[in-house]
Amino acid sequence: MLVRDELEQLMELQHIDDQLRELEDSKVYLPDMISKIEIELAGWKEKLEAAVKGHEDLSREKKHFELEIEVAQAELQKSQDKMKSIKTNKEYDALTTQITASKDKISALEENLLQTMEAIDKVKEEMSEYKSKHEELDKSNKELLQNLRREIDLIGEKIQRKADERKNIKIRISPRTISHYERVQRGKGGVAVVAVKRKSCGGCHKQLPPQMVQEIKRGDRLLTCDSCGRILLWIGDESQ
Repeated sequence: MLVRDELEQLMELQHIDDQLRELEDSKVYLPDMISKIEIELAGWKEKLEAAVKGHEDLSREKKHFELEIEVAQAELQKSQDKMKSIKTNKEYDALTTQITASKDKISALEENLLQTMEAIDKVKEEMSEYKSKHEELDKSNKELLQNLRREIDLIGEKIQRKADERKNIKIRISPRTISHYERVQRGKGGVAVVAVKRKSCGGCHKQLPPQMVQEIKRGDRLLTCDSCGRILLWIGDESQ
């Protein structure tokens, strides 16, 4: 095999290895994406459930105050009715004190009832907001979640297919070149082959000597960057 052909096979091998690395990474980031969406959905659901519970508690509290007011009003009416039949100043004073206390109690209970009703109105708004947010998020992400889960299910199959492609390409390249490729790959974050860009290494961006650029263009031997050690390949036209 000509060196240029072998270099092109190396670039194809690098492309497949990049895809394999991306697939391996997707085993982590796809579940993370699903988890983030599910956590956000669960957050709105929890807020909605808390608001519903708050509404139930406040509704019970409202009924309690309404009942207390009814009892206090009945006591007030009873005291006021007694005023018609009092006979002494002492009875009058005692009854007046009792009536005042009943009115104060009713006033306090009505204030509590008003605050509770305002709280109910507020929690109703929250319930509506949280329900809307949860439904909107659930609807907008339903298809995305399905696609992400489908992608996760297919990762193993895709990796196997790419691994088979890699094997078929690898056997076309000399063992010596493969050994060099894999050694550089291990030391450079998986990237062993790069294209020359603007007469510079596509990996570390170091400017290359003009004579070296010409040799890379010819593609009659394997050349590496003096700075990062990556295998250099010419792809494209003179404008690079």
